Amino acid sequence: MNKIKLFSFVFTIFTLLLNLKEAQAQSTLELAKASQNPVMNMYNFPFQNNTNYGFGPHERTQNVLNIQPVLPFSIGPKINLINRIIVPVITQPSTTEDVSATGVGDVLYTAWFSPAKAGKIIWGAGPVFQLPMASDPTASGSVFGSGEFGVGPSVVILTMIDKWVAGAVINQINTFGEACTSKFFINYFINYNLPKAWYLVSAPIVTANWKAEGGQKWLVPVGGGVGKVVKLGGKLPLSMQVQVFYNAIKPDVFGDWQSRIQFHFMFPTKTMKEKMKAKTAS
Repeated sequence: MNKIKLFSFVFTIFTLLLNLKEAQAQSTLELAKASQNPVMNMYNFPFQNNTNYGFGPHERTQNVLNIQPVLPFSIGPKINLINRIIVPVITQPSTTEDVSATGVGDVLYTAWFSPAKAGKIIWGAGPVFQLPMASDPTASGSVFGSGEFGVGPSVVILTMIDKWVAGAVINQINTFGEACTSKFFINYFINYNLPKAWYLVSAPIVTANWKAEGGQKWLVPVGGGVGKVVKLGGKLPLSMQVQVFYNAIKPDVFGDWQSRIQFHFMFPTKTMKEKMKAKTAS
């Protein structure tokens, strides 16, 4: 009888530990998928560093650190307002000398209106504004940006199927002033989530400058990399990733290669924590 009780006790403890491990794995998977969703109801603070190699006539390195907090707010029982700000800190090579300068580029603010209850297709839509914040502005703009106010439409759409997350962010911005630029932007992303919070990712940023000369309009990188979600101090979720891209189509000013390193701090809202607990429990 004692042996049966001991066996039953050991089996119960083993089952509890196994369920706890599975719950933790499910929680980590949900965090990883949340970090890959631009309109998730969660405070996000990504630091995305993009490096372009062989840039300009002197083939120097251009570096763009995008500081891009995402702040969601509920504006009713059915709609969330997702606010995304991108502040680029740019190290820009000179086109005339073998030197570089560092400054802040024009700031982008996007306001996506997104359904509070996510379906199979998750989406958000709204305006995107370019705020003329570029450093060292002149009458003809700045080496860090056009220095002009701009506006246009922005759409994000994605879906999550099992361990896959795929979608795209699409912008079109027209500015008003002497430069009067017209630029298109699409950041498509494909993620496959692996065990132990690792994931594969391909998220190139494709751009088009509609007013550039023929053959100089498009920048089309292809490539990808790997990422992992960890919890700092066992509590604060952090998604880290590195990607490498080959510029398959590019203006003459760009080199053949670029890379990206990203640190993405996540602060789940109360609502998201409750949803994650419910999914883990189920």
